[in-house]
Amino acid sequence: MVIDEFRGDYEFLSNMFECPVKYGNMMFKSSEAAYQSAKFIDPEFKKKFARLTGYEAKRLAQQHKSEIRSDWYVINLDVMYEVDHDKFWRNGSLRNKLLATGNKELIEGNNWKDKFWGVYKGKGENNLGKIHMRVRTEFKNKLHK
Repeated sequence: MVIDEFRGDYEFLSNMFECPVKYGNMMFKSSEAAYQSAKFIDPEFKKKFARLTGYEAKRLAQQHKSEIRSDWYVINLDVMYEVDHDKFWRNGSLRNKLLATGNKELIEGNNWKDKFWGVYKGKGENNLGKIHMRVRTEFKNKLHK
């Protein structure tokens, strides 16, 4: 079986889902806000993301595209993994929901044409879904030792 969108019962899989997430030495309102903050070097600017929702953080990052760190596309998948791991480890109820997805394939189906993090009209890399499944497997292994 497949979970092919992060809405409804599976909204908790969305990066926009509000829950405490720590990245670096800062706490954020969502994994999206943490991820967006990591695009920047300036510590004072990064602090702005801590109080924003995921949607607000994404908007702020888009407004400052020219200031994104030069190595972003080398590290972005690692950053998302770290953020995702913290989201589900820190929030036990979300971790339990993630584990309850069993061995289902997790696909971030979307209508906003994102083929990097998700799948649009049957095409895409589904990197967010792959990271969720990696984190889920690691938690299964860690918790069942």
